[in-house]
Amino acid sequence: MVKIDDFDYELPIDLIAQEPANPRDSCRLLVVEGDKITHKHFYDLAEMLTKNDVLVLNRSRVFPARLLGRKESGGGAEILLISKLGDFRWLALGKGVKMGQRISFANNYFGEIIKIYGKEVEVKLNFSEEVIEKIGKVPLPPYIKAGGDRRKEYQTVYAKETGSSAAPTAGLHFSRELLEKLKRKGVEIEEVVLHVGLGTFGEVTAENIKEKKLHSEFYEISGVTADRLNGAKRAGKRIIAVGTTVLRVLESVANNGKVQAKRGRTDIFIYPPYRLKFVDSLITNFHLPKSSLVMLVAVILGEKWREVYGVAVKKKYRFFSFGDAMWIR
Repeated sequence: MVKIDDFDYELPIDLIAQEPANPRDSCRLLVVEGDKITHKHFYDLAEMLTKNDVLVLNRSRVFPARLLGRKESGGGAEILLISKLGDFRWLALGKGVKMGQRISFANNYFGEIIKIYGKEVEVKLNFSEEVIEKIGKVPLPPYIKAGGDRRKEYQTVYAKETGSSAAPTAGLHFSRELLEKLKRKGVEIEEVVLHVGLGTFGEVTAENIKEKKLHSEFYEISGVTADRLNGAKRAGKRIIAVGTTVLRVLESVANNGKVQAKRGRTDIFIYPPYRLKFVDSLITNFHLPKSSLVMLVAVILGEKWREVYGVAVKKKYRFFSFGDAMWIR
């Protein structure tokens, strides 16, 4: 059986990026092709990609899901919205809240805890998503210590459909200028949706491995997109997933070398010795030790993932959400 500890590695704390690269596409890019490792910058993709490549992006938009308020007792309360359940009702994580408790937010807005499901709660708000956009805060990963409003930096330039609690970070490196260059060069660019949940930061458990399932996340791939991707695959083009979220979507809907149009939820857990059904290549960041994302990278790289991560540490690449990128060609 796969052991979680087999996907551990040592990372100096000073390599955890606290700020994104500026401009976005100036971050470093570690390129892995077979046994060869080269060092580039993200903007070099404009020279490296060709009309025989297809980039698949996740157009999900991060929303400010972190709500800070006060309990009736006067103590502080924090609600992290996970997903919408219905009109004004949300599944959420609540710190220090109880059943029936009312939490006050800014400008006389409030929420009430109406159900508790273990660590998760159902909260009924008296305000709309437009208000959430105004009073909420983006829930940055716990390893990013720098404060301030990071809404712009923690959002891809092509984000459209609101629903993610965390950014699909591989896409953060694309600038509008780089995307335009790629389009002019004939690189095909397609989009899918996967709303990233807070479970992406959760620890992998033995139960996850036993059940071969992870946290569940909403995804969607349209009929038009599926048809174009299948056509590109038949034509021998290289399908490049921009991020592990895109890879999860495509592998969730792949069968016999084709993808199908679908919307729903996926709990697919991709770890060795899984064999990819549709994706040929992956652009991704450097991920947390013992995470499901490192395990996914190991599916493509095999045991070479340790060497690659070791080189990245030695060369002082920047890690995690605001860090540098890797392209497994």
